[in-house]
Amino acid sequence: MTYDFDLFVIGAGSGGVRCARIAAAHGARVAVAENRHWGGTCVNLGCVPKKLMVQAAEYGDLARDSHGFGWEVAPGHHDWAALIAAKDHEITRLNGIYVSMLEKSGVRLFTGTARFEDAHTIVIGPGALAPDAPVRRVTAARIVIATGSRPDLPEIPGIEHAISSDQAFHLDARPKRVCMVGGGYIGVEFAGIFQGLGSEVDLVYRQHLPLRGFDHDLRTALHEAIESRGIRQHAGRSPVAIRAHGRHYTVELDNGAKIETDCVFFATGRNPNVDALGLNHAGVSVTAGGRIVVDAMGETNVPGIFAIGDVTNRMNLTPVAIAEGHSLADRLFGHGHPREWSLETTPKAVFFSPPLASVGLTESEAAREGNVDIYLARFTPMRHTLSGRTRKTVMKLVVDQASQKVVGAHMLGDDAPEMMQGLAIAVTAGLTKQDFDRTVGIHPTSAEEFVTMRTRTRVTERSSD
Repeated sequence: MTYDFDLFVIGAGSGGVRCARIAAAHGARVAVAENRHWGGTCVNLGCVPKKLMVQAAEYGDLARDSHGFGWEVAPGHHDWAALIAAKDHEITRLNGIYVSMLEKSGVRLFTGTARFEDAHTIVIGPGALAPDAPVRRVTAARIVIATGSRPDLPEIPGIEHAISSDQAFHLDARPKRVCMVGGGYIGVEFAGIFQGLGSEVDLVYRQHLPLRGFDHDLRTALHEAIESRGIRQHAGRSPVAIRAHGRHYTVELDNGAKIETDCVFFATGRNPNVDALGLNHAGVSVTAGGRIVVDAMGETNVPGIFAIGDVTNRMNLTPVAIAEGHSLADRLFGHGHPREWSLETTPKAVFFSPPLASVGLTESEAAREGNVDIYLARFTPMRHTLSGRTRKTVMKLVVDQASQKVVGAHMLGDDAPEMMQGLAIAVTAGLTKQDFDRTVGIHPTSAEEFVTMRTRTRVTERSSD
């Protein structure tokens, strides 16, 4: 059978765009459909605008900290509208870059909502970007689903008064009081953003420490850092209702406590964008939560239909989606060996102030494999010996005792994400503690601590937990 395209990608987020571009570079006839934002969640409602807002929130700290260095600088009034306008201008520029990259690669662009008619036929109808678009029907030999995810709000009384990250980037004004619900990436980061820009923040999360899944020492250090910023933490708690009082709200917690606030922001999870896809017409299987089930190669239960990124049941991070898209395009059209990616050593970062970053295994994860040596450092970074700010840097290496390989590196402190990208190379390469020890440090830096931690802090014996 002759198809209109060799590959059709549904969703022009980071993973979908990379897959389409690489496939086209290999000579495939490629098309992509997008119904909301060129560039997807990360560029428009995720990591890019979020980091711009994190950076905005840091300028007040820099002004206050400068006094210790002899400067007479005082934080002024922050103009929320100016920040949002500047952020929007940059996002519009990036939208154009994504469209331009696809067009220059020879990819055919469809604006609208794509859904399956069968395993090889896609119908493209109106969408948010093109509400009056005509209905079009195309066929493809292979189809990639890269539609990402959306915020999930719980079903509690008054939830209609809450916002998610989708609305947070476009608020007309900065709320004076914010109740942030969720102790994951988004909850922690936005708590820091609003506090840094001058809001009073309450942070509510179900666990006893923030950032479930990260190393325990780093979670503990982050809890202390959040506290030191004046953010009120309600650990081990969940909201049960939201009561509106005009433009103000009361959030009721499961222990009977009440939080008075001007904005209720939920960051408690995300659901896959599958509702409009018509997956049943193609026979594609999903989990009970709606995530598309794929094998190690990214293929669904239907031959020729693939899924990458947050819509799947795998690791939900933008760089992982990009890696999956690149690898899939190479495998399908590269006529050779696809690029290898070490997804198990994907580094992670949380852009709080100070930020947190991690790569490899946590202490508890490594201990399931065998005995581990732990190297831990905690100190005041040089800048804050003069700024007077109470801020600690925490750095940790997890070393497999038998092989002496560094299997995990973790840090809370200034520039942690920048350092962790380099450390990820070392952990991916399987370097040993001796390799770290024989590396000469750059002085004076915080980074040198990773190569000067000579004294083992403790040994953690193998655990079956």
